[in-house]
Amino acid sequence: MLNVPSQAFPAPGSQQRVASQGRSKVPLKQGRSLMDWIRLTRSGKDLTGLKGRLIDVTEEELKTHNKKDDCWICIRGLVYNVSPYMEYHPGGEDELMRAAGADGTDLFNEVHRWVNYESMLKECLVGRMAVKPAALKDCHEGKRVLNGMRPKSQVTDTLPREGPSSPSYDWFQTESSVTIVIYTKQKNINLDSVIVDLQDDSLRAEVVIKDQSYLIHIELSHEVQENISVRVIENVGKVDIVLQKRENIPWKCLGQPLEKHDSFIPKKDTGLYYRKCQLISKEYVTHDTRLFCLMLPPSTHLQVPVGHHVYLMLSVTGAEIVKPYTPVSESLLSDFKEPVLPPNKYIYFLIKIYPDGLFTPELDRLQIGDFVSVSSPEGNFKLSKLQEVEDLFLLAAGTGFTPMVNILKYSLTSVSSLRKVKLMFFNKTEDDIIWRCQLEKLAFKDKRFDIEFVLSTPSSEWNGKRGHVSPALLSEFLERSLENSRVFLCICGPTPFTDEGIRLLHDLNFSTDEIHGFTA
Repeated sequence: MLNVPSQAFPAPGSQQRVASQGRSKVPLKQGRSLMDWIRLTRSGKDLTGLKGRLIDVTEEELKTHNKKDDCWICIRGLVYNVSPYMEYHPGGEDELMRAAGADGTDLFNEVHRWVNYESMLKECLVGRMAVKPAALKDCHEGKRVLNGMRPKSQVTDTLPREGPSSPSYDWFQTESSVTIVIYTKQKNINLDSVIVDLQDDSLRAEVVIKDQSYLIHIELSHEVQENISVRVIENVGKVDIVLQKRENIPWKCLGQPLEKHDSFIPKKDTGLYYRKCQLISKEYVTHDTRLFCLMLPPSTHLQVPVGHHVYLMLSVTGAEIVKPYTPVSESLLSDFKEPVLPPNKYIYFLIKIYPDGLFTPELDRLQIGDFVSVSSPEGNFKLSKLQEVEDLFLLAAGTGFTPMVNILKYSLTSVSSLRKVKLMFFNKTEDDIIWRCQLEKLAFKDKRFDIEFVLSTPSSEWNGKRGHVSPALLSEFLERSLENSRVFLCICGPTPFTDEGIRLLHDLNFSTDEIHGFTA
């Protein structure tokens, strides 16, 4: 899978950028684009220097390959010769050299865990890290009963020293149904925290608990129907997954464990999981922006938390390309417009089409009924940041508006302390403004909401504000409803916009805890 990072990915303030100390894209030489890399990997050229051989690499051997023209990197136990890729890397050569001759797994997870390096670098694969002999363990230690109740010693060994207690699960059945019960031992679990996929009688259920991920992954012993239901009892942290039997016969066991079943590991160490979603509708919003509606499989439960994003994956010229996008609501005006489709089974995206791009033109060419692969949600935005806010300020440029949609709707409907929410929306021209009519109607309907449009290249008839993000614009915009009101600010747009906006906000004495930068 080849990946095309968005212009502002990772965004300032995001986990990725903080961890990588300001990682950003660098200008690439002529002939070093993504498509050029695809062509090179298909040229038959030996990119490893080993003439097709795969070897076991010791730590000592790995350390010797630490130069730009001889650079090996280990990622999750696989060793790659990344020297041929140096000039094609959007993050620059220096970024790759940080892991030269070493295990780069942690650095990779911090910066872009979403990249499928196995596919991108498959022609650069040198081999695997040599495994050191391990002491034999008691054969009984690895045994697990498929009811989720692990031996106490096993739970203790696999848990981090700090963090939530390890969940467990059990199951029971009636004549027509099977219910899997997950005991999370946490009280802040909601439906957004649970992701369930049923494919060919393989059940995959993930519960995100703080920064950890608990996974149930089972090949079911009998067939079940497509429709599944998920219930969360928040005050006790219990999750019920209810399956309907195809045949009303008793099950002797739930099934056989699959990869990573009953695991509880840091979320950052889990791989992205995709499911195929069907394109239901495509609506023109502006001259270059579309509203896409994708339908989840009937046997999937997935709700994207506010402020989080997913990755869309398409096959382009034989390569799998991935891009991050933040889902939006079908409309800002839920009271004005009845939902055409039932909620929780559909995901909406506002996506700008770049005619010279690699991904979005292919997306725009999809026909109704075609499929797009959609990942599980990612993100580090915490709703708790909004719980007691009194003044919420949103700064968006172009399609950086998309994370603001659900934050805006959530704040106006669910934050009781909210006095004012203001959106300053930057665009080039009036024709570029996404959902202008809806925003103006929302401001008329709810007096707590104010919208200000700023254009960088307006027509002569434009009577609104002009220019780019600046101290003068922000000073006037960021007026509190009360002198010491609790504030929070969200910003999203192209990298220069977001970087400059965050710098100016700090100059205006807003703290890092009061600012969240999103990916564009």
